[in-house]
Amino acid sequence: MSGDKVETLDVTILDREFRVACPEDERAELLETVAYLDKKMREVRDTGKVATLERIAIMAALNITHELLTTRLGAGFDMGEFKRRINLMQTTIEATLEEQDELF
Repeated sequence: MSGDKVETLDVTILDREFRVACPEDERAELLETVAYLDKKMREVRDTGKVATLERIAIMAALNITHELLTTRLGAGFDMGEFKRRINLMQTTIEATLEEQDELF
């Protein structure tokens, strides 16, 4: 984050305003994250089983954490390992293409 300009954004989550600071180049991801969290909190609220904002936030956090862990660890699938393997394949492909370019 060194050298990145930080901006302050006003976001709305479950009809409440929050001011959040983030680097300019992460603005789009933050807004996408806010929209996802807002959606998850509304889903919890709309079940009618949870009343307070604190409980809605905790239940939404539990649901999102479950999604993350299921994606990372479910059925032996590790997202981190997947990304490492994709990066390794990309590096190998780029090196091979560079070698091909040198031939011509």
